Amino acid sequence: MKQRTIIVGTDFSKGSYVALELAVDIANKIHADIQLMWICREKMLYTDDQNNYVRNLATQKMDDLCEKYQPQLNGTTITPIIMQGKVAPMLAAQAEKVKASMIVIGTNGASGFEKYWMGSTAVRIVQEATCPVLSIREGFNFHKSLERILVPLNMSTNSRQKLPVAVKMAKAFGSQINILGQYENTSQAQTVNIYIKQAETFLQKQNIQYTTEIMQSKSLADDVLSYADTISADLIVISTEQDQVLSSLFIGTTAQQLVHHSLIPILSVHPADINSVAR
Repeated sequence: MKQRTIIVGTDFSKGSYVALELAVDIANKIHADIQLMWICREKMLYTDDQNNYVRNLATQKMDDLCEKYQPQLNGTTITPIIMQGKVAPMLAAQAEKVKASMIVIGTNGASGFEKYWMGSTAVRIVQEATCPVLSIREGFNFHKSLERILVPLNMSTNSRQKLPVAVKMAKAFGSQINILGQYENTSQAQTVNIYIKQAETFLQKQNIQYTTEIMQSKSLADDVLSYADTISADLIVISTEQDQVLSSLFIGTTAQQLVHHSLIPILSVHPADINSVAR
């Protein structure tokens, strides 16, 4: 069986260090290697001396991080990788090359070294990647167990397809799954209820503890975030695609809003790649 791999993007900001901490925890749960990546952006600097200075500094930082976290891994390895190019395509290409289980990124970005994990770049990474992408804000308390995983279900055709990935995470961390059914008008309520019943049957077969709730939502993203706060969720698992015609180019509007605004880690799953986390 091929060794599992987690790709971790870093810009040496506090947020990316939080992401690395959680990635180490996940790697120990699923027995995965970590590839720690720093991408030197094209045309970021103006002279060869500047470029060499920053690359040498980045190399030292990467080596220090690997030296720090290698002893915390249980029988797997952490490897530094430095590349030059555009962040999202480079991370996605490396993840595809090694058939990574997931990409883990920090999304606060405000660093004196680099500033490219914020907002739209995180969305671009989710768009480019063919594996699940876990995005984490700086303030996340990675010392707290992932006790509650929130899985929103709505009328989207692909909405239920993220459940297998949520189950993999729940089994790894001993988590409870909280299903939130959302409908935007009363004509959708019956269908969403059917989806919830199907999800319950699936979770029962997987021996996963779960709760379910259904609500009418004026704003899918806002209500997910509000409910996540109410139940003290530790992770939100979302499906990225909302439009089959545009799915190869864009993630859905609700997914973008959640990646942009959530203070809780977001695991973004492409429905076509639901088995990636099991690699």
